[in-house]
Amino acid sequence: MQFVIVRPDGAAVSDAAPQMPEAGFVWCDCVYEDGRAWAEPVQRLTGTGVFDDHLRDAENPNHPSYFDSTNDYEMIVFRGLAFRTDTVDPTEVIRVRTRPAVFFVFPRVLVTVRAPDSRLVPAIRDRLLAGSARARLPALPEELMLRILNGMVDRYLDLRQPLSEQFERRQRELLDPRRPYRDWYGLLEARREARRLQDLCEEQLDALQEWRDERLERTEGAASAARGLHALNDALLVRISDIVGHIHRVLSHARRLESSVESAVQLHFSATAYRTNEIMRTLTAITAVFLPLTLITGVFGMNFEFIPGLHSRSGFWWALGAMALIGVLLFAFLRARAMLSASDPFGRRRRRRARRTQAPAGPGDAQS
Repeated sequence: MQFVIVRPDGAAVSDAAPQMPEAGFVWCDCVYEDGRAWAEPVQRLTGTGVFDDHLRDAENPNHPSYFDSTNDYEMIVFRGLAFRTDTVDPTEVIRVRTRPAVFFVFPRVLVTVRAPDSRLVPAIRDRLLAGSARARLPALPEELMLRILNGMVDRYLDLRQPLSEQFERRQRELLDPRRPYRDWYGLLEARREARRLQDLCEEQLDALQEWRDERLERTEGAASAARGLHALNDALLVRISDIVGHIHRVLSHARRLESSVESAVQLHFSATAYRTNEIMRTLTAITAVFLPLTLITGVFGMNFEFIPGLHSRSGFWWALGAMALIGVLLFAFLRARAMLSASDPFGRRRRRRARRTQAPAGPGDAQS
């Protein structure tokens, strides 16, 4: 647990609870292992105690993104990614693992409860301590909270590329006519993770929009001035809109991925059904060609002495020639009626035939 005193002229860090500065605010940065140790120092700074239900919510690792408020403070639970997006393997199912970061917003105090291995919050703290030469110091606790939230959402934006590569690879495998697709469980898991990402984005949107709407309603009344809550100025509203826009982009991307993989599955089954129909049509045509020939051989295989040509030296060859002629005529008839065709659901042979028959471009065409 660390305290960062953010003043207009700079920031300083302290391991012990500091005094409230005349200008600026105090940021109390905690990790899960600190438990409720931050509650008493924050109560001395703000004169406000945190409800026990909210403390239990801050200790719950499975709590969804959520917003709640009292007459003295506000609480926002925001779930961020629990893994590095630059180390994921697109060839495997990407598990969207998340963990909560809890924010308690007081008029001049911000409390963050996060995972101990988070890299975003220490990076923001280091930028604050480096001074305004590298980053503009936040003037309000709400502004610092929105900076952290923006960094958390940007990590979801970085997740779009490996997710796209994963779904594109599965689409290519689905539509490959040379090999049957067998990894249906992996495809179901990938689709489930895309749906889970959508649910996470919707929860985040609900939490942020509820916080913005309630803060706007409270700052419009006279009661907010008595409580000391800061009004949402234009800069904060722009930053909130930017974060909401980024979440909408992640949500739209997850929906497009789910829709594209569903379309690929439907196309896969349509192509499979088309190939099956082509095979059945070919087998039916072959059966139609050989049925009359089977009938002729069956007739000449009967044990009757009066069958014409049975004792003739040329009878076998006449029967064989008649069978060949009937087979050729039936084959030509079925071919003319388009009942015999090569199975090519993706039109590769037609495209190759079109490229072979296409005339090369002349000099005039190349210049144009």
